[in-house]
Amino acid sequence: MKFSTFHTCSLLCVGLLLATAFSALAQNGSLSGKISNELSGEVLVGAIINVQELQLHTHSDETGAFNFSNLNAGNYTLNISLLGFESQNIPVILQNVALPRLELGLMPVALNLSEVIINQQDDIAKTMSVINKIDLELRPVRSSQDILRMIPGLFTAQHAGGGKAEQIYLRGFDIDHGTDIRVTVDGMPVNMVSHAHGQGYADLHFLIPETIGKIDFNKGPYYAQQGNFTTAGYADFHTRNALDRSMIKLEAGKFDTYRAVGLIDLLGQNNPNQNAYFASELLFTNGPFESPQNFNRINLLGKYHGVIGKDRVLSIALSTFTSKWEASGQIPNRAVERGLITRFGALDDKEGGQTSRTNANIKLLKTFPNGDWLNNQFYYVRNQFQLFSNFTFFLNDPVNGDEIRQTEKRDIFGYNLAYNFERYLGKVSFRTQAGLNIRYDQTYGSELARTRKRNVLISRSALGDVNELNAALFVDEVVQVSEKFSINAGFRFDQFGFGYVNRLDSVFDHPVVYANVASPKLNFYYNVNRNVQLYLKSGVGFHSNDTRVVVPQNGIQILPRAFGVDIGTVVKPFPRLLLNLAAWGLDLEQEFVYVGDEAVVEPSGKTRRYGFDLSARYQLTDWLFLDTDLNYTVPRSKDDPEGENYIPLAPTLTSIGGLTTKFRKGLNASLRYRYVADRPANENNSVTALGYCILDGGVTYTRKKFELGLSFENLLNVDWNEAQFDTESRMFNEPEPVSELHYTPGTPFFLKGSVSFFF
Repeated sequence: MKFSTFHTCSLLCVGLLLATAFSALAQNGSLSGKISNELSGEVLVGAIINVQELQLHTHSDETGAFNFSNLNAGNYTLNISLLGFESQNIPVILQNVALPRLELGLMPVALNLSEVIINQQDDIAKTMSVINKIDLELRPVRSSQDILRMIPGLFTAQHAGGGKAEQIYLRGFDIDHGTDIRVTVDGMPVNMVSHAHGQGYADLHFLIPETIGKIDFNKGPYYAQQGNFTTAGYADFHTRNALDRSMIKLEAGKFDTYRAVGLIDLLGQNNPNQNAYFASELLFTNGPFESPQNFNRINLLGKYHGVIGKDRVLSIALSTFTSKWEASGQIPNRAVERGLITRFGALDDKEGGQTSRTNANIKLLKTFPNGDWLNNQFYYVRNQFQLFSNFTFFLNDPVNGDEIRQTEKRDIFGYNLAYNFERYLGKVSFRTQAGLNIRYDQTYGSELARTRKRNVLISRSALGDVNELNAALFVDEVVQVSEKFSINAGFRFDQFGFGYVNRLDSVFDHPVVYANVASPKLNFYYNVNRNVQLYLKSGVGFHSNDTRVVVPQNGIQILPRAFGVDIGTVVKPFPRLLLNLAAWGLDLEQEFVYVGDEAVVEPSGKTRRYGFDLSARYQLTDWLFLDTDLNYTVPRSKDDPEGENYIPLAPTLTSIGGLTTKFRKGLNASLRYRYVADRPANENNSVTALGYCILDGGVTYTRKKFELGLSFENLLNVDWNEAQFDTESRMFNEPEPVSELHYTPGTPFFLKGSVSFFF
């Protein structure tokens, strides 16, 4: 099968920044430099450079470089700041003799919220991300999927033994495994289109938590750079480009849990602007279930990041991951109430699976003398997946049971291009990013089969090969009208080609189906002063439907759109208190996706969600931080003629937060809570998914050469349900099926200790 013509327009840091004067001589009224981390030598992106006397500012680009042009000769003061680093004030003398550009190093320091300045549109998400990252090492993290919970308002739930991608909840969405949130790592897609287990399946287990350098996240469909699945929001994980030091970490905890992590700096500090490291992770756990999970995972990552010459940055990353596990699955409430099993027992303990992923990622960034930069990225992903599940026990087959097998093998080829430049018209600046995204998925043997004891094939419900191509052009424009007011306008055009070979169909090769969608964005930001910002965001996003639905139905509802609006404010009423309050609404044309568990389509019509989000970050003292996020949502179906318009499992009220200490002498601690209110489990709210409130936390003691850690989950040991569904099922020898709440029990009290060695 071939696609027809498819439309795609194609340091060495000078670290002595003391209180002494630094004189730089520049030619033609220009001033340039480069900023890096004084400890690791890694270039720093997004540092704010202010010329105080002229009230001009700019940011360091992807190579750490910055540039001011058309400056008059004179004496100036450069203020250089980046959250998490010590600010510097550099006196500068501009004359008419050229000297080499400034090479400046910033020293990492403890976060101080009083340094946060609300001054332009693209700083807010970065600020909130850094603040959330403050206790990244203190939270009880078992995998990178848990890192998703750092996003305000986002919850996850596991219901298949730990190795399967978690279920995600955000902004009134039961996102399943990723249908309405775009997840990427270093620009590579995590979401799998037309996946055997469901559209948008996003498995982050290949990401080692200790290698995460930063998390870029935001909510809503307002960002032209973000494409498919960006309706409720997106999460973009960035791995570290360099290590401050090498590390070996060993962990052990309850339920036969063992983990080892290694981060090895391959080049040391003797290679300015060149960084390379190797990371590995080994994990084994049996989990709290009566039937051992035998969950084991191995991750390997090698990464090089270096400046080539003066104007190029090359990044190469290779990684591989594999895991295997057993699972007890979801259990019906009646089985526990009748005493047939305990909360951690199983009716079918033969569930489980295995998966693997290998990634190759190459980025080449080039900067130009005028400050423009061009980024090229090529990536390749090889993914394999096999999962055994039994959600209904003996409902469909009272003799063999309802076990199903889902498998697939997939290759993903991708290319991303982005060109960035800034121009001025008088005092008005225009910051432009234009780009091209191309992604091609080739999936082999995507299968849903009925099986018994895993090895006995009973029948196949689906088997075929999927080919899906997505090409997109986008442009994002930020017009800084004044220091107080900016406009962000964006436009994205996506085109898709869907091909499917159905191996079970007499019509072996269906014709390719094409579709496209345009996604405009328009956002406004107004800075009342340095401590108050008002914003209005609006935009159109979309999520694609499964190819196995699109092709047989000849393209009906291929790319349902989402229409969103946010109105909010970011406020610093006190120097160490940061608040973000937003009211929002989001309409979806069609929640119409392939249900991999049954190989059927379940369109649920148009939906509407609206609510408000509140995020607060408060530094009570130099060493004590408080954060909380409160999210309230009203999710409703718009097309239900019976008036039963609840959206099953859509969260309505959630909150996360906690206290974190950062003592200078190395003793730190964190105490955190997670709260989810009761919510409807079906359309008429006759079955309730039970809410919960869990306390987690940790303590670490850090010295120069080692660190000791203790983390805990569910400190109060409450009984709680993690994943919950209203499911019709029948147990063995049960005369009639029963529709009721099925759930996976949440982790009981869990304790884990760790020791890390630095060198």
